[in-house]
Amino acid sequence: MKTRNTIRHTALGAALLAAFGPAAAAEGDDAFALTKPESKASIGLGFADSDSRRFGQYNGINERGGYGLVDLDLVKRDDETGTWLKFRGRDLGLDNRQLRFEHSRQGNWGYFIEASQIPRYEPFVTATAVAGINTPDLTIPTVPTTGGPIELKTRRDALGLGFDKFLSREWDVKVRFRNEEKEGGRLWARGTTGTVAGFAGAFEFAPEPINSTTRQLEATLGYTGEKLQLNGGYYGTLYNNQYSGMNVTGGVAALATFTPIALPPDNNSHQLYLSGGYGFTPTTRGTFKVAYAKAQQDDAFVTGVNVPMAPGIGTNLQGRVDTTLAQAGITSRPMPKLSLRADVRYEDRDDKTPVLRYNTLATATSTFNGDNEPRSIRTTSGRVEASYALPMAFRVTGGIEYDEKKRNISAVRVVSARETTDETSYRIELRRPMSETVTGALSYVHSERDGSPFLQTVVNNGTPGSNLIAPVHLADRKRDKVRLAVNWTPADPLTIQLFVDEARDQYTGRDSLELGPRKGEAHNYSLDASYVFSDKWQGTAWYSRNETKAEQATCESATSVGVCPATAADPVWKANLQNVSDSVGLGLRGKPTGQLQIGVDASYSEITDTYGQVALNPGTSTVPAPLPDVSTKLTRVNLYAKYAVQKNAGVRLDYIYDRFSTDDWTWTTWQYADGTRVSQSPVQDVHFIGASYYFRWR
Repeated sequence: MKTRNTIRHTALGAALLAAFGPAAAAEGDDAFALTKPESKASIGLGFADSDSRRFGQYNGINERGGYGLVDLDLVKRDDETGTWLKFRGRDLGLDNRQLRFEHSRQGNWGYFIEASQIPRYEPFVTATAVAGINTPDLTIPTVPTTGGPIELKTRRDALGLGFDKFLSREWDVKVRFRNEEKEGGRLWARGTTGTVAGFAGAFEFAPEPINSTTRQLEATLGYTGEKLQLNGGYYGTLYNNQYSGMNVTGGVAALATFTPIALPPDNNSHQLYLSGGYGFTPTTRGTFKVAYAKAQQDDAFVTGVNVPMAPGIGTNLQGRVDTTLAQAGITSRPMPKLSLRADVRYEDRDDKTPVLRYNTLATATSTFNGDNEPRSIRTTSGRVEASYALPMAFRVTGGIEYDEKKRNISAVRVVSARETTDETSYRIELRRPMSETVTGALSYVHSERDGSPFLQTVVNNGTPGSNLIAPVHLADRKRDKVRLAVNWTPADPLTIQLFVDEARDQYTGRDSLELGPRKGEAHNYSLDASYVFSDKWQGTAWYSRNETKAEQATCESATSVGVCPATAADPVWKANLQNVSDSVGLGLRGKPTGQLQIGVDASYSEITDTYGQVALNPGTSTVPAPLPDVSTKLTRVNLYAKYAVQKNAGVRLDYIYDRFSTDDWTWTTWQYADGTRVSQSPVQDVHFIGASYYFRWR
């Protein structure tokens, strides 16, 4: 049996136990138990009976073997000064461990230090002969070679610091800092959409090496008065990538020019903000927020023999985006039965990155001219809402919401665009306690999205380009949404909650063929129940169904000037996309005896993706087999039992069964041009058993 990271923190735990006090249980009555803080510790071992990449994706329990189970909660309080000393450790024997130390004095000051690790193990199995993985220098075989298995993973090591200080009764200051180091590698590739050496697409396995640092700093100053509350400060981020580019040697000759490959560049952002609220009267309150942020990316370009720089573009992007935000709101209850609310929000995201010609290979009939495309967007939104109490305990709420987005437009575009979109939503809700045991609410929202005229796309020589399809976020749309929520308590021990949400979208096509998005639907249902059998036994049960549908159409081979042949050789295709998820769960908590506690949670989910693509032209000669559905099933059972050997100590047993099964065909036959294969086990199940000893003291 392999033991990984089993009890490496035991010495630290022993030292902390000595600092925080003896491990003897404090005797006393219930009042003493409520006024004195309690410390806890547990230590044990767990065993996984098989490999399961999905189960251990974020906790490291992905291989058969033993694992350490260590948790600490140490608390000490000085009653005379009101000073707290706390240490918390979670999952100290696993790869996702967390540590936190706090020291504070009530109403005066406080600080904390915390550290954590967040792993991510790639759930797919990779067999490759590519060398240099997790480094910026890769070597790809020149002839297809499958190679041996490798494990791709990333790990984040985070360190956080914080400080709080009350300057006076009204004023306080807070400072937060977080440093996160991320290293490892993830799935990636280089290639082209053309056919090279007999491989359609000619993609070569080139995993991205990761070695980066992200730093975040926030400092705030707060004021809390009788009517006025303010909170202002600074928030900044700094991202630094140790690898600016990836150098690739080998591979098929046609891809040799794709090196070096640029990796995510260094960048930083800075924001100043002020938010607050003011109570004008006991029934009227206003809120506001203003902020200004600047994000920059001026990391040097990656250059090399195969990456010549276009003349006149300088040595870096000179990227800069300035964002200005202002929002305000007010709530009021002018009469006991009437409540009013109004909000307005303005955000201007101004992309000030210089527009330069980076690609000099564009032709006269290209849909790109080689320029970068800054993305500026200005959003203005507002909402008004009123709620009134009607006779017979009814309450009706109505409101209007408006949202407008204005975008910058580039001269030469791949797809059609519109400068402005606006959406107006109308909402009405009726709520009523139907009886002493039933409360229900029914709401309806109707939204309409429109905008400025669509702008004709053009190619470099000025002739019209394809203008058939409106991107889904720009297309005219009507949406109707109905929501029902019911809370029913038919008897004291039983509570039932029902939630129903239905939405339907209708899109307006750009032409007679109605290409692009056509319509969509969303259906969400959930039913929750809880029952208290006795003071010692409680149970829960739930069921949910989530269904999303979208219908869209596209032209297989439109001309450059936007003509769709819609013939047997060049048909119009339609896809009826659908995602359906059904989930059910049960839970039980019990205390059969004064010394024994037990619990069980079980859940099952089935998720199905359907593509439903068909040719809309009768008699088409190019009808391929439809893509098969993809179904994924998840089963999880958690059992635990705690037995108190004595008043302050006992043993705990845990059992977890986790099963993942899928018929996902996506990676079944996939092979990179260099011979690398990526696959996953269609069925993964694991039994995990843990046993630990716990004790408490004061």
